[in-house]
Amino acid sequence: MEFTDVVRERFSCKSYDGRKVEQDKLERILEAGRLAPTAKNLQEQHIYVLQSEEALAKVDLVTPCRYNAGTCLLVAFDKNNVYTYPGSQRESGVEDATIVATHLMLAAANEGINSCWLNCIDLEKAHSEFGLPDNEEVLMILDLGYGAEGAGPLANHGNRKPLSETVSYL
Repeated sequence: MEFTDVVRERFSCKSYDGRKVEQDKLERILEAGRLAPTAKNLQEQHIYVLQSEEALAKVDLVTPCRYNAGTCLLVAFDKNNVYTYPGSQRESGVEDATIVATHLMLAAANEGINSCWLNCIDLEKAHSEFGLPDNEEVLMILDLGYGAEGAGPLANHGNRKPLSETVSYL
């Protein structure tokens, strides 16, 4: 798919038919995340593929927003392996994991896979339920799958402010 079509047509799917993403498509999506840029190329992300009944039941315990997706990706990062920017006011973990997650989301759309970025998560419970190591911080969960019949973007999906309201040239 043409990149501009991917970003224009992708929407947050809130109803899935329950099918898992095929392994070949999933690997291409994961590869896109692996190729995402990170500060100083630290690659502190860790992606957990959640597809088993047990893993999906745990997703349901930590968020009400799985929407019957058959595959979910939990995106975390190693908080002990981040770049601290000059001035020590910011670290790269959240932004790097966000870039990775965005790559995953757009690669999914390119593969014809619907997705929804979940940030309505009980982070402490997710950490505990999935037995994540202490050095990892959960950023988000990405629902992946095929939209159920009638699934589509929200009515306001196409409403975008003009560039003149969101961009300034200095």
